[in-house]
Amino acid sequence: MKFAPITDRLMNLGSDKWTLHFRTRELKAKGEPVIELTIGEPDLTPDREVLDALVSSLYSGRIKYSYGRGEPDTLEAIAKKYTKARGYQVDVENVICFPGTQTAIFATILGLTDENNSILVGDPYYATYEGLIASTGAKRISVPLKQEHGFRMQASDLEREIREDSRLLLLNNPNNPTGSVLSKEEIQEICRVCEKHDLWILADEVYENLVYEGEFYSPLMEENYRDRIISVASVSKTYGVPGFRSGWAVGPKEFCSHLVPLAETMLFGGVPFIADATAFALNSTSDFVDRMGSSYFHRAKLIVEALAPSNKIKPFLPSSGMFILVDVTETGMDGEEFAWKLLETEKVAVMPGNSFGKNAASFVRLSLTVEDDLLVEACHRIRSFVQTQD
Repeated sequence: MKFAPITDRLMNLGSDKWTLHFRTRELKAKGEPVIELTIGEPDLTPDREVLDALVSSLYSGRIKYSYGRGEPDTLEAIAKKYTKARGYQVDVENVICFPGTQTAIFATILGLTDENNSILVGDPYYATYEGLIASTGAKRISVPLKQEHGFRMQASDLEREIREDSRLLLLNNPNNPTGSVLSKEEIQEICRVCEKHDLWILADEVYENLVYEGEFYSPLMEENYRDRIISVASVSKTYGVPGFRSGWAVGPKEFCSHLVPLAETMLFGGVPFIADATAFALNSTSDFVDRMGSSYFHRAKLIVEALAPSNKIKPFLPSSGMFILVDVTETGMDGEEFAWKLLETEKVAVMPGNSFGKNAASFVRLSLTVEDDLLVEACHRIRSFVQTQD
C-alpha cells in the first residue's frame, strides 16, 4: 500500500517521544509505586467558577456548530487580553481560535512554509516541535541554546544558522523544557535579525503567565516588527485545564485572513461550551495562575535543595514554567539511559532530555506538578540511584 510522504516524515516523531511516559502509566496501572514526573499536567484544581461556566454553557445548549475563526465572545476576550498585555489595540480580526497551542502552531507553519523552506528553532525545544516542522516538509534548523547563556537564544547564534531558504523562527519564550525567559533586549536583538533576513516570528508564549523570575516581554510589544509576528497560546497551563484544548493565534490581519480558510478546512470551529468557558477564564480576575506559579517555583527550589548533596547531578533552576532540567553528565550516562534505569530501579519517571533536542541529551526533565512530599521522595530515590552507579 502507498502512503503520503507526510506519514514517513512524521514516523517516530509523534507519541514515540513519550515512550517512557506510557511505560510509566502501564506500571502505575499494575499498582507499581511510581512517582510520575514526566508531563506537565497541573495538579492544582482549576477555579470552580471556570468549570461552572463550562457546565452552564453545556446545559444551555451550546453544543451546535461554531464559527471557523472562533466564537465571537472568545475572540473578543482574547483581543481584550492582548490589547491590555501588549500595549496596543488588538482587534478580533487579529485573532483565530484553535483547539490548543499545538494546532495553532501546526496551522501557522503550514500556512507560512513548505518543503522549499527551513524553520529555525532553539534547541532544547518542546518535544512536538520536531514533528510539527517535519509535517510541512520544511527543514528544521537548530539554534543552540547554550547553558552559559542560561539557555536563552542569542541573536548572534540565530543569525549564524540562518540560510537562504529560511522562512520562519519558532521562538518558545518562556522556554520548555529549560524554563528560561528572554529579556527585553534579547527579544529586540532577535527581532532585528529576523527583520534583516525577512523571517516570520512564531512566538509560542503559552507559559507567559508562569514567569516567576524576571519579566516577560513579547515580540508583539515591539511596534516596528508586528507585521511579521504571530503569537500563540492557550488556557491549558494558565488556568490548569489542558484537556480543554482551547488556544489561539494572534497576528497581523492579513495573516489571519489568509489562515482562516486553512483553519476552517482543518476543523471549522471549536466546541462552543469550551469556548464560553475560555472567554470566562480570560475575563476573570482570579489569582489562580499566581498561586500556581508560586507553587512551581517553590517546588523547583525544593528539588535544587534536595539534590544538592549529590555531586553527580546538577539541577538548573528555571525562571518560569512547570519543569526543571537536571544535568546527569557526571553519572557517565546520557539522559535516555539515566531515565530508563531510574524508572526500572527506583520507580521514578522523568523525561529523557533527548526528547527535547540534541542540546538536552545530557539532561533529564522533571515535572513540578506533584505534591512537595512526593517531589522530596523522588529526589531521595534519584540520589540513591546515583550512589549505586558509583
